[in-house]
Amino acid sequence: MRAVIQRVKNASVTISEEIVGQIDQGFMILLGIHEEDTQEDVDYLVKKISKLRVFEDENGKLNLSIDAVHGSILSISQFTLYADTKKGNRPSFIKAARPQTAIPLYDAFNQGLSQQGIPVLTGEFGADMQISLVNDGPVTIIYDTREEHK
Repeated sequence: MRAVIQRVKNASVTISEEIVGQIDQGFMILLGIHEEDTQEDVDYLVKKISKLRVFEDENGKLNLSIDAVHGSILSISQFTLYADTKKGNRPSFIKAARPQTAIPLYDAFNQGLSQQGIPVLTGEFGADMQISLVNDGPVTIIYDTREEHK
């Protein structure tokens, strides 16, 4: 799995001109799921993201987790994070998980974060979505479970 985590002041996702998810302070996460990902990848990311300390404390240090600042998460499925751009000019997405694999893992990821007490809002898997955000910092962190823990 690849997760691009952006610390935001606010973020929203719109589908067919209707806002379906909106948060204030927290994380906007783009999540790409690889064809070989498993629940182990989900568990790893949930643990890392829920404990990620990138919010400022009273001394201006990046020392607080999302829970400590009572933040929320806007989680967006993003298969294009597994684009293969080695050949030609048109990316291939062959390494991205198919919906029958990706949807249950995406749902498990969001449920795992929710079980940590973090409010999680989502877009719609496979939908044409427009994302708006105000990046805070900017602070952007990338996790790739294929490189991190295997």
